[in-house]
Amino acid sequence: MQEHCHRCGGDLPRGDEVTPFCPHCGSPQLYLQEYDRPILAPDADSSETTGAPPPPHPQLIEWKTAIRCAALVAGIASVLSLVATRVPLVSPLSTLTILTASILTLTLYQRRRPRARMNASVGARIGLIVGISLVVCLAISMAIAGLIARFSLHSMAAFDAELAQQMRTQIEHAAAANPTSPELLHYFLTPEFRAGMMLTGIAMLALLLLFLSTVGGAVGGLFRTRRTPAA
Repeated sequence: MQEHCHRCGGDLPRGDEVTPFCPHCGSPQLYLQEYDRPILAPDADSSETTGAPPPPHPQLIEWKTAIRCAALVAGIASVLSLVATRVPLVSPLSTLTILTASILTLTLYQRRRPRARMNASVGARIGLIVGISLVVCLAISMAIAGLIARFSLHSMAAFDAELAQQMRTQIEHAAAANPTSPELLHYFLTPEFRAGMMLTGIAMLALLLLFLSTVGGAVGGLFRTRRTPAA
């Protein structure tokens, strides 16, 4: 106990007459030092806090599990697509897997996280991840297969000839209906133009796949609507 009041400076009683309040101004004489006081947030109420940090907000989607499920389904779809190029009978199964990839991913996700929140919004977000995974996996697998077929197996000549013939036929029909200059027709038959057309077609297919996957995920999440039970 200090000998003088920290507010008015008056003498404090000693011995048996010790009191926690100043007899002159009534100021309390028991107070914490600065290093003993708990650190509070600027907007925190000292009467409603325990000094412990607040718990983190629960995630709406457990992305680690969702991405793993999407990658697994996309990998299976890409393998089936590669097999379908050699075995035409597998083509319907490959197409069905790609179209239902979002539903398959939601099924795997709920099996691994049965108490996870599920609704149309969650399904659409996971479906978008599925679409991105499908585009990446299919692009990588087809690129590798094309490189092997062209430079190792040397089996792309027939494909190139068929593609060039199809484009020539389409251009000739268009030129017959709407005559153009010979230089423009020659440009349409160049390898650069064919490559640009193929890249444009692939980009459009990728956007369509993203759209279908997102919509499929939203529909699947809507039918699987589930909220996390209250604790």
